[in-house]
Amino acid sequence: MSVPQRVLIAPSGFKESLSAETVARSIAAGVRRVLPGVQITAVPIADGGEGTAATLAAATGGVLVPVNVTGPVGEPVESHFARLGGSAAGTAVVEMAAAAGLRLVPRTLRDPGATTTYGVGELIRAALDEGLRTIIIGCGDSGTSDGGAGALQALGARVLDSRGRVLPSGGSALIDADRLDLSDLHPAVQEATLIVACNQHNVLCGKKGVARVFGPQKGASPQQVEDLAKAMRQWARVLGRDGLATGVDYRSGPGTGASGGLGAGLAALGAKLVPRFEALIDSGLAGLDLETLMRGTDLVITAEGAIDFQTPNGKVPAVIAHRAQLAGVPVLALAGSLGKGAPDVHDIGIDAIASIMTIPMNLEDAVANGEQLLIEATERTMRLLLLGAAVSSSIDARRLAVPSA
Repeated sequence: MSVPQRVLIAPSGFKESLSAETVARSIAAGVRRVLPGVQITAVPIADGGEGTAATLAAATGGVLVPVNVTGPVGEPVESHFARLGGSAAGTAVVEMAAAAGLRLVPRTLRDPGATTTYGVGELIRAALDEGLRTIIIGCGDSGTSDGGAGALQALGARVLDSRGRVLPSGGSALIDADRLDLSDLHPAVQEATLIVACNQHNVLCGKKGVARVFGPQKGASPQQVEDLAKAMRQWARVLGRDGLATGVDYRSGPGTGASGGLGAGLAALGAKLVPRFEALIDSGLAGLDLETLMRGTDLVITAEGAIDFQTPNGKVPAVIAHRAQLAGVPVLALAGSLGKGAPDVHDIGIDAIASIMTIPMNLEDAVANGEQLLIEATERTMRLLLLGAAVSSSIDARRLAVPSA
């Protein structure tokens, strides 16, 4: 076992805490405390969630365009979309978390049956009004479960009940959805290419649907979960009949449950639901060639806010580990916390995991000190790696010293 000379750092951000760029910078600082001469390549990974627009704007020489939109609880929020540069000029990146993310929902108002994606539709509309005709919508870190109904309404659609009345915002109201009226849809929608960068494991309905999997995380009570599940089934029926796209399985098609069902809503407008890393990385938007980078490294360090049972289902560490496995490179994953099922990630190619927290602390303290905790956690794990290298060298030396019979 030898000391790594080349380290690839490829993390996502920590939700409601650290951007992917900050995470990468902090890990690099921790590595250099132990291996000051190591060659480090830092590649912050845009995963569709918080920071995606900024990451891709920076990677392509593009800009962030500020837009004031309606937030998830109906209050105005300052948001943005990215106008990409370079070879991706003419493309916009809408980060749904910047308009309807969980961080924008006060803890006292976390009711996924009431929050709305209206602001996401306003961002799409703003990009269309600027003449951009390829729009990538990053799904992740959402605070909503309205099936994308709010986004459609912002683009001119009307969601009506059986009496022809416009439904109020929120996923719970969709139990009364009877018709989707697209007659006043923004005229540029059908001219544009809409690409939803999403986790294909997320579906709209069923046991693994958005209501049951993510509803409790967004503040839903057990009864609200059941009510929301019924509303999503009704919404899927309406989308299947009145949507622009044909042949879409709105109930259980891959990605339909992305960001509380935003995937399903946008699919009804003809959007393509694409695996997020295929859309954000493999497309070449950010100029990344992970396979080449993997082949030229000795150790990969990835990270995300929480490593748990959901990590293998398309989260950044899982994707990075899969590609590292193909290149025969070991993987270390750092996390803000380790949850239920965390050890299972060893089965998907992550060789070691570590939490940045060594003592019990509340969320506010962890967020406030996230950078320093991450630097220190990286330093600790790198020192353990050096210890392993030293033990290996000691064993080899003793074996060489034993005279042959």
